[in-house]
Amino acid sequence: METITLANKNGLKLEISTLGATITQLLIPSRNRKNVNVIASLQNIKDYNSQQYIKEGLYLGSTIGRFAGRISKGYFEIDNIKYPIYTKNKVHLHGGKVGFDKKIWTIEDCSQTSAKLSILSPHMEEGYPGNLSVSVTFSVTENNMVKLNYEARTDKTTVLNLTNHSYFNLDGSGTILNHRLQIESDAYLEVDKTLIPTGRVLPVKSSSYDFTKLKEIGQPDFKGLDDTYVLRSNPLKATLESEQSGIQMRVYSNQPAMVVFTSPEFPNFNFKGGASYSKFPAICFETQHYPDAPHHSNFPTTFLRPKDTYRQETCFEFIALP
Repeated sequence: METITLANKNGLKLEISTLGATITQLLIPSRNRKNVNVIASLQNIKDYNSQQYIKEGLYLGSTIGRFAGRISKGYFEIDNIKYPIYTKNKVHLHGGKVGFDKKIWTIEDCSQTSAKLSILSPHMEEGYPGNLSVSVTFSVTENNMVKLNYEARTDKTTVLNLTNHSYFNLDGSGTILNHRLQIESDAYLEVDKTLIPTGRVLPVKSSSYDFTKLKEIGQPDFKGLDDTYVLRSNPLKATLESEQSGIQMRVYSNQPAMVVFTSPEFPNFNFKGGASYSKFPAICFETQHYPDAPHHSNFPTTFLRPKDTYRQETCFEFIALP
């Protein structure tokens, strides 16, 4: 395992581990110029390999693949061929038993502001066809933006859906219930009791899923989110801000959907910097295609064919509030 640190001249510092192409620290200057680690991460990189951590299935800051989110039925079908996949509680989650988050990635290129990591997923790994080459380039800009650019190619038609699973808390500790959130979405996916999409797309209006206007997360009817939002076509996908730290975060992406997840609580891990978290400690913005897309013809396709190149871009921009 190796660790890479990227930085700009304004105090932003991004730390990445080759284990899972994982973001292990993201320092952002607060309103009073104090650096805040705005993602939840473990103090010791070796802890990401511990059985306790793996059992919890948190995926803190990791790159998720081959397929972000859930796939139902224990298989998917490509060109009339069924491919069995690993399931737990009848659900295939985040690429299977040993997904990209548990692999050691290779450093292809690295500078002070950019790092490219890659991985080769062999044919039939976790049940997925095709030898798949994947890269993700992490870069930081002078205007405090973190960019994630993914590319992938396959030699056999497969399904692919990549994302990053960072948990954000703009105060660096405590809860995100006092954060304000806006999601650029008018609809979300209905799910069954196993959180598998039913295929129905429902409006967020007049529901607890409605964050079309910036508002505090901790509303009286808030019970947590683990839901897929169908995103508007504009580049901006979400805004998160904290009055306490004076940090605003903006999420941009070219993806059609975003799973927004607010963990109810964290296990008793040793978090970086001795950070202490309470109820609803952080929020994930998993920009991606729709979960369970291989089983829903009305969802945007997640097929990747040999003649095509998969490209995904997601950016996190950080702005100081007045």
